[in-house]
Amino acid sequence: MSFHTYDVCIRGSGIVGRSLALLLARHRLHVGLVESPTFPGQQADIRAYAINHKSQALLASLKCWPGPDKATPVREMRVWGDAQSQTVFSASQLQQEAVTWIADVPTLEHMLQQACQYQGGIEVITTEQAEADPAPLTVICEGKHSTTRAELGVEYDVTPYRQSAIATRATLDAPHRQIAWQWFAHTGNNSEILAFLPLGGPDGQEVGIVWSVDRGRVPELLALDDAAFAAALDSAAHLQANEAPHVTAVQRRVAWPLQLGMAQRWVGSQLAADGKTRLSWALAGDAAHSVHPLAGQGLNLGLADVALLGEILGQRPLWRSTGDMHLLRQYERARKTASAPLIAGMDGIQRLFSHNAAGVRQLRNLGMALFDRSGPVKDWVARRAMD
Repeated sequence: MSFHTYDVCIRGSGIVGRSLALLLARHRLHVGLVESPTFPGQQADIRAYAINHKSQALLASLKCWPGPDKATPVREMRVWGDAQSQTVFSASQLQQEAVTWIADVPTLEHMLQQACQYQGGIEVITTEQAEADPAPLTVICEGKHSTTRAELGVEYDVTPYRQSAIATRATLDAPHRQIAWQWFAHTGNNSEILAFLPLGGPDGQEVGIVWSVDRGRVPELLALDDAAFAAALDSAAHLQANEAPHVTAVQRRVAWPLQLGMAQRWVGSQLAADGKTRLSWALAGDAAHSVHPLAGQGLNLGLADVALLGEILGQRPLWRSTGDMHLLRQYERARKTASAPLIAGMDGIQRLFSHNAAGVRQLRNLGMALFDRSGPVKDWVARRAMD
């Protein structure tokens, strides 16, 4: 058996996997990329992703940053509680070009695919090739349902939420003005979180929708025709914030259950088929951690994994293998430490707004009002989220 045709094998060719392949190739590493499976009739991803400043800088460095019509800079983010409490994040107050960017996923995926195709040092290989000619390191970027992670016997601790997310694209009756809206609300005994994410550039009238609702409501909402679903969105948005433009039309919808997921181990090694050589593996992106979309940080966490792992492998001493466990444990420790407060914070916010008790509702809305007037504290939180 021959080894080390590839310095690194990457399993999974989504945004995280392709970004890592490009970054490693720029460091002159030979990458074998196992593409994610596609299915007949598979449609383009309708979701829109929030991209923070560090992720934007990484994608721009890879020459895979779309123009402003496909990556809309958000100049203001308005967040509403369930009792008319509100907090606003403004790019101008933070002296930034944008609070965040909302990227069109198919455009970003296409740019990364094209970049990998023309980047020297990246070779698309099959699973069989990866197994017959293994690299010292395999990075698993297959998402939260990773089969490779399961085959390695890595436990993935899942805490299911009561909510599922429904995503679509919607057309508004007026320009979004580069404003992102988000509403935390209760309807009866059910909690929900609705976000309008501006798309189509500064003058666009399209928004990406992420509507997190109690799972029991999902079949009913998906069964609505487009006009009725648009009306339901409009009603949910204007229950508390009449300032937002009205929804006039929607596109197809997709839904998925929400969870907090965390792999117990992010790195490890195992014996190769020859029974002598040890081969290493690492997890990145949703294969390592999955979070609630309420803060739009899921992809940013994955790209932060990419940035650090790429830096560690690219700057390693030449005498160290890419599968050196000392380096991989450094990656695991640093990313777990850096991501833990953000993941815990998102989980805490979701749980706080899932309670319908009057006292809890009063407390959280008072807290939101105080936070909006907190000055330096609010700026610090906003800058942490942007990074």
